[in-house]
Amino acid sequence: MDVGLLMSYSGGFAEAARGLADFEAAGVDSVVLPEAYTFDSVSQLGYLAARTERMRIASGILNAYSRTPALLAMTAAGLDFVSEGRFELGLGASGPQVVEGFHGLPYTAPLARIREVVEICRTVWRREPLSHEGRHFQLPLTAERGGTGHAGRPLRLINHPVRPDIPIVLAALGAKSVETAAELCEGWQPTLFLPESAKEVFGPSLEAGRARRPDGLPTLRIIADVKVLVSEDEAELAAGRQRVREYIALYVGGMGARGRNFYNDLVGRYGFAEPAARIEELYRTGRKAEAAAAVPGELVDRVALVGPPGLVAERVAAYRESGVTGLNASPVADTHDRRVADLALLKRLAG
Repeated sequence: MDVGLLMSYSGGFAEAARGLADFEAAGVDSVVLPEAYTFDSVSQLGYLAARTERMRIASGILNAYSRTPALLAMTAAGLDFVSEGRFELGLGASGPQVVEGFHGLPYTAPLARIREVVEICRTVWRREPLSHEGRHFQLPLTAERGGTGHAGRPLRLINHPVRPDIPIVLAALGAKSVETAAELCEGWQPTLFLPESAKEVFGPSLEAGRARRPDGLPTLRIIADVKVLVSEDEAELAAGRQRVREYIALYVGGMGARGRNFYNDLVGRYGFAEPAARIEELYRTGRKAEAAAAVPGELVDRVALVGPPGLVAERVAAYRESGVTGLNASPVADTHDRRVADLALLKRLAG
């Protein structure tokens, strides 16, 4: 399995970028930078491309609403150019909290939109004249569709991309979105991934998507986000588990609207529906510490790699057996040296 570093999107960027060389020297395969409603990740990824030599760089994720499909394609081609062919386009639908709340765009038909975005991006990267007649995008825009009717004609990308087949990794949790990833994309990026439940929860979607997967696409990569701390010290492990609890409480309790929280739904599908409802109730009423305390210990242990080396090795094996081909790791140790050491060990365990 590959091992990637999932960087934080808030604070300490310059220090993190300076330390990236240590992760690269330790054998870490990629660096992934999220984008929520903070600084854009594109400008930072360009900087990271200049600070690295071997590591792949990836967006994790760019949403499919706030940039036009052509701009997403141009951006990916540009980042692939400055990184000399090391970029991966992490793409996702995000959710109404961000798309409607921050960008002021209607959160409609996310999967149909993703399909058209993927098709348009690949057309641009092949330098074909961009002509697309879809439900959500019509290129060129005609007068009948609200355009001016003047001078709109299919254009092709001026530059020759480094690669005409930049990998697309789709972040997805829902059944239909996972199916879409398995059908259309080079990779699927889940979070809060529980290996022992993966076959039951995700298996039918992966099977259905793979059945329609075009012959030209490579084997689907599955790259799971995971928190990591390797230690024999009980106090340190307790602190690490607490950070995982707070992370789970934030996503299960506070992401999205009540009744439309993809992470809460996922944890329920794992068999933790009652705790998930309790976490959400506590979090949404401002009792965040209680919400974190309500996260079941079993869930913490199953979706994170926190423990002594032997236990972490067992959990890495469980991820591999579930079909995971890569780990996007967020090390939670207190110091940079320890975080590097944890990912170096994880890389050895992942093989």
